[in-house]
Amino acid sequence: MRGTNENRDPRNKVVTPDWARDAVWYQIFPERFRNGSRESDPRLEDINDRPVPGWSICPWGMDWYRSAPWEQGLSRRHGGVYLRRFGGDLIGVREKLDYLQELGVNAIYLNPVFTGQSLHKYDGATFHHIDPTFGPDRAGDLRALADANETEDPATWIWTAADMYFLELVQDVHQRGMRIIIDGVFNHTGRRFFAFEDLLRNGKASPYAEWYLIDRWNKDGSFEYTGWFKHKALPEFNRTKENLAAPVRQYVFDCTRRWMDPAGDGDCAKGIDGWRLDVAFCVPQGFWREWRTLVKSINPEAYLSAEIVTDAREYLQGDQFDAVMNYMWMYPSVEFFAPSKEAMPVHVLRERLDSLRAAYPEEVTPVLQNLLDSHDVGRIVTMLENPDEPMSHWEDYFHVSRIKDNPRFVATRPGPRAWQSLRQLVIFQMTYPGAPMIYYGTEAGMWGANDPDNRQPMLWEDFAYEPEEHTPYGRKAPTPRAPNAELFDFFKQAIRLRRNNAAIRRGTFRWLDAEHSALLAYERVHESSRIRVLFNVQNESLPYRLDVQAEDIWNETATLSPGNIEIPARGWRILRV
Repeated sequence: MRGTNENRDPRNKVVTPDWARDAVWYQIFPERFRNGSRESDPRLEDINDRPVPGWSICPWGMDWYRSAPWEQGLSRRHGGVYLRRFGGDLIGVREKLDYLQELGVNAIYLNPVFTGQSLHKYDGATFHHIDPTFGPDRAGDLRALADANETEDPATWIWTAADMYFLELVQDVHQRGMRIIIDGVFNHTGRRFFAFEDLLRNGKASPYAEWYLIDRWNKDGSFEYTGWFKHKALPEFNRTKENLAAPVRQYVFDCTRRWMDPAGDGDCAKGIDGWRLDVAFCVPQGFWREWRTLVKSINPEAYLSAEIVTDAREYLQGDQFDAVMNYMWMYPSVEFFAPSKEAMPVHVLRERLDSLRAAYPEEVTPVLQNLLDSHDVGRIVTMLENPDEPMSHWEDYFHVSRIKDNPRFVATRPGPRAWQSLRQLVIFQMTYPGAPMIYYGTEAGMWGANDPDNRQPMLWEDFAYEPEEHTPYGRKAPTPRAPNAELFDFFKQAIRLRRNNAAIRRGTFRWLDAEHSALLAYERVHESSRIRVLFNVQNESLPYRLDVQAEDIWNETATLSPGNIEIPARGWRILRV
């Protein structure tokens, strides 16, 4: 059975949160965004089960490819780099809410914030507590948790200082007129997850024996289990084809209520505004249907976005998710605007994006998270520095930007062509149907290959940064590193343009024909407002015949009369007609 249709209106129309049509998302990887509380910096025992002589927190501004002293002798790819910590926390996030508002974003997506060993926290030790190293009192929280004797029963749960600080952050975000969602990782846990630790201690006698996918019980009481994509550090929850195991489902439901209605009084304004769901394609769809019903009963305007890296039409019919991280939009968009030797023809981009829009209900497209990069792919400007690499689908895009998979990949500071193509892509992202999403630091000029190099510490004005001198391939002449103020201002202008024009956020969309094959043109129309967007992907300026009087709202120039106008090389025009 498909479950209820609670998210459809009486005309069987898919319903998505209205506010999400106006969202400009900003994705934050907490450990690498800003260190606001040095007292709560993680210690080695928080992140690793074995000793590492000399281990310490890394300096925020270190040259990324330079090894810390304690990393000597450790494998970079499978040792030292993943044990690095820089101390980013929620205090740092809250300190920079003014920065985010100045940029113009109004919706925040946090990578996992629940307790976990890894820097990314996709290996949760619990789903009902914020990591103590993300809060204001690590030591106090650890003592309180040690004394609490919690189980999976919510009646045994306490509120730590980190938990309470997170709720204060949520309130601060809401008071600023912004929204906030967090990562839900409901397919698997880490080995330090309380249920898995009990299972390791007690075997079949554990009350959590049915929580995990056990492949075989051994005579000595040990067991073999399924790890996510064979990663034994990420044991998978037990499930049937249709749903997660009942006790797991109950625990996830209880955690969902905790963060969406923390006071338990029905006031959803005190809780988060939704979820981004990790590896959603791995979790039975029957679970998502039941879980969505719960979420929408708590907050009908909650936003649910799934990590689906391929065609997601089966998940977006109104009974599971409101949106996805729109990688299917990203692939052709990046390939089209990249300064490659063999440019994608305009008609190919149009066909691929038309096909994507047609695949999803019309109510879904305006709220899709249109991203240019994330914690799982190379930094966008670095991808544009490698324009002739494969970009057409997930497997190519993911692996081509990982240095261990592609030693020819250029990961050092990009050149001028890449930065100019980035500007075109940002304009496209801000004016095409969907909700733009910025990965932290893209607006500050951060570059880097895929994991782990796309997770470097954020660039801030009040830090000194070592120049880029070490690379994956050896030493080079030092390249300065600092926040790119000019690029930040460019992002501000692009976001302001979007927020000031309802036609761009909510208008209908149609392609326009242009006389030259290198010109991409389309219109957004809302009520009496009509916005025309034009791109030139050639390296020389091109004429465009304007058939009506128009106002250039990007350059704020005088009114343009009908006739030929110039579209700059690798440039754009945004016209109110």
